[in-house]
Amino acid sequence: MRQTIRRMGYSYRTEQSYVQWIKRFILFHKERQGRYIHPQDMGAPEIEAFLTWLAVERRVAASTQNQALSALLFLYDHVLGQPIQQPIRPVMAQKPQRLPTVLTRDEVQQVWAHMSGVHLLMAQLLYGSGLRLMECVRLRVQDLDFAQQQIIVREGKGAKDRVTILPHRLETPLQAQIQEARRIHETDRANGYGEVALPNALARKYPNAPREWLWQWVFPAPRLSTDPRTGAVRRHHIHESGLQKAVRKAARQAGLTKRVTPHVFRHSFATHLLEAGYDIRTVQELLGHKDVRTTMIYTHVMDAGPFAVRSPLDNG
Repeated sequence: MRQTIRRMGYSYRTEQSYVQWIKRFILFHKERQGRYIHPQDMGAPEIEAFLTWLAVERRVAASTQNQALSALLFLYDHVLGQPIQQPIRPVMAQKPQRLPTVLTRDEVQQVWAHMSGVHLLMAQLLYGSGLRLMECVRLRVQDLDFAQQQIIVREGKGAKDRVTILPHRLETPLQAQIQEARRIHETDRANGYGEVALPNALARKYPNAPREWLWQWVFPAPRLSTDPRTGAVRRHHIHESGLQKAVRKAARQAGLTKRVTPHVFRHSFATHLLEAGYDIRTVQELLGHKDVRTTMIYTHVMDAGPFAVRSPLDNG
């Protein structure tokens, strides 16, 4: 399974999640049958039973159930060479229609008042550019175009590239962060390191690229680490958990009663642009949404309410 995933160029995170789903699938049927059964001796009925159990007993989200299905289909299609021919019709997990949590402009500032350093800069990027958390931590030096005031998001959700805005206010702190990243990179090179992981097979195509400055992370990790796939010692990008903890702590210190995560800044970016009168198609492009209906959810949490309707109590 791991060999096939790596050969096909899937990310390490996908590898981890897919392998875990296959383990859970095998263990689920061991509990039912009292013995281990190899997946090649199972098929659509067993997949259906497992996915139904996830939805009914474990009450997982629809996205989680879909990920499990994707992992199982990958196993049968690409690893075992036994494509599932018959339809799979499990009990489907319900996808709740939830409104996104959005901060007001004042609340955004209140959270930032309790943050500092690189985490503050990253939080400001999430809000100022509408980046997802992992899109932010995976930024490379070449992705920041100061001349055009834009950020190129490489392989965002759905493996799509897109362009979004680079806030003018963040140019100076970002330049300072890049200078710090360059200092770290030069120190690593002087110590015999300085390579960075490249997407897909680019390292084989361009052997010198991993050491080139333009491929380095904007937000490098504080220490070197060992690549779990290759064993190479490299400096990875900063871990996303640090920003998640910093945002939660800042929101708690600010006394906010909303559940604030880094993704809330992206929600706030979209909502505040729509409130400012920007076209919903423009916002859709900046966010990288495939369907405009995904972007339209933000119209329901705008300051004026879903239809700019005033309560009769306020009109009295």
